Amino acid sequence: MADTAEAAPEERKRVWKTPPNVPLCAEADIADPGSRGFVLQIGEAFFHGFVVRKDGVVAGWVDRCPHAGFPIAMELDRYLTPDGSLIMCGWHGAVFEPLSGACVGGPCAGGKLTPWPVEARGGIIRTA
Repeated sequence: MADTAEAAPEERKRVWKTPPNVPLCAEADIADPGSRGFVLQIGEAFFHGFVVRKDGVVAGWVDRCPHAGFPIAMELDRYLTPDGSLIMCGWHGAVFEPLSGACVGGPCAGGKLTPWPVEARGGIIRTA
């Protein structure tokens, strides 16, 4: 008799840093204020991060809430509150300053997002 149970999918390996100078997108591809998520394959592992653009400044963050370790966005590229003033974890409602990553409310108040070094140079956002 054949076994009909399906094997559980293998969990993808994660990395928490990226090499410098990897082009991500044109600066104009992210509204101001706005955000965009990125998944980069590095070897056989994957990096998950997002970039926020606010007041002409870009900041990058590892896509992981310090409260429970979940990704910040529940929907693709939806990292900011509707008015664009804060980053909001869709899972537990923690809110963060977009350019400092400081948690200013919710279950991880006093915590901080993990920075992902990025820069805008020549109209292109790239890893730093």
